[in-house]
Amino acid sequence: MAGELTERDLLHLQRTVELAEGGRGRVSPNPLVGAVIARDDGFLGEGFHAELGGLHAERAALADARDRGHDPAGATAYVSLEPCAHLGRQPPCTDALIEAKVARVVYLADDPSEKASGRGPALLREAGIEVTPANSSAAATARLQNQPFRKHARSGRPLVILKSAVSLDGRTATGSGDSRWISGAESRALVHAWRADADAVAVGIGTALADDPLLTARDVVAAPSRQPLRVVFDSQARLPLDSALVGSLSEAPVLVIAGADAPGEPLAALREAGVDVFVAEGRGADVVSAALAELGRRGVTSLLLEGGAGLAGSFLDAGEIDELRLFVAPILVGGENARPLLTGSGAGLIAEARRALAVEHERVGDDVMIHARIQEW
Repeated sequence: MAGELTERDLLHLQRTVELAEGGRGRVSPNPLVGAVIARDDGFLGEGFHAELGGLHAERAALADARDRGHDPAGATAYVSLEPCAHLGRQPPCTDALIEAKVARVVYLADDPSEKASGRGPALLREAGIEVTPANSSAAATARLQNQPFRKHARSGRPLVILKSAVSLDGRTATGSGDSRWISGAESRALVHAWRADADAVAVGIGTALADDPLLTARDVVAAPSRQPLRVVFDSQARLPLDSALVGSLSEAPVLVIAGADAPGEPLAALREAGVDVFVAEGRGADVVSAALAELGRRGVTSLLLEGGAGLAGSFLDAGEIDELRLFVAPILVGGENARPLLTGSGAGLIAEARRALAVEHERVGDDVMIHARIQEW
C-alpha cells in the first residue's frame, strides 16, 4: 500500500543519510544528499552529492546502477532530501528520475527553499511515479543533517554554532586573559574538523588581539576543499595589519565587521591590505543581525562562533545561537575576574532563559563535550 514503508525501505533510507555525509565540507551552500536505487530485494546502485557543481545524489546513484550493469527502470529511488525540480549547477533531478523510468521515489526530508518546496514530488507524481515522503526517525535525522541549508533557505542567515571551552567552574580564561589551553589536544583537533566543515569562523576583536589566531582548518584527516571565511567583529577597525589573519590572506579571506563610527584611515588600510570590510549599523544585537544578513547574502550557510564572551552574549541576545558545542575541561580556575562563557544583557529571570531542545554529551580525551541544540530549522 502506498505510504507504508517496509523494514527494507527503512534500511535503504538510513543508508541515504550515511551516504550524504560523504559531501560534508564540500557542497555548501547546497545540502548534503544521498540516494539509493533498489528493486524488490535487490540493490542496484547508490551515490551522494560529492562536490559543489558535481552530480547530485540521484544522478550519481543512477549512474552507479548503470555502471554495475543494472537498468533502473521500474526500481525505487530512495533519497535523503526531496528531489529538486529546478535548474542550478546541475539539471533537475526529477528529469533524471523520470527519464530513468523509476516506478517509485521515497524521500526523507523536505526542501524548504523557495525554488523547491514540494515542486519535485509534484512533478514526479504527474509523470506517474509513486512518491512517498517518509515519516520516520531517519527523516528527523536527515533534517538535522542539513540544518545550515535549512536555516539559510528559511531565513537568509547562516546557522550559528557557538564553540567554546570552559573549566569545571564555567570559566573560559583567567582574570589575566590566559586561556591556552583549557581544552585538550583531542578537543582542539575536533575544532579544526568543525572549521573545515563551516563556511565561516568568527571571533571578536578582543580574541583577535589577545590570541592572534589563524582560524584556519589544519591537520584535518580529510583535507578541506576550501578554508572557511574568517570573520572578525571589530567595531573600530583595530585589527593589526601585521596580524596572523591579515598575513595569511593567501590561505583564506578575512571579513571585518566594522561599526558605523569606525575611523576611516584604518578601514582604508585594511581594504588596501586585501581585507574585506562590511560596515554594520547599530550596536550589539543589531550588529549581529546585520552581519548575519550580509553573510547570508554571500552564500554563507554555517558560522562557527569561537569567541569571546561579549560577542557570544550579543549573539544570544539577538536570538541567533542555534547550537552550542562546549568542551568542559577537568580544571578549576576560580577568581572574581575570571572570564565567563557569555556576557551581554542575558535573561532577567531564569524562566526567561533559553532552554535547549536537546542535549548530548561525549568524552573527548580528558574533556567532556556537550552538544546542545537550541533551535531547529
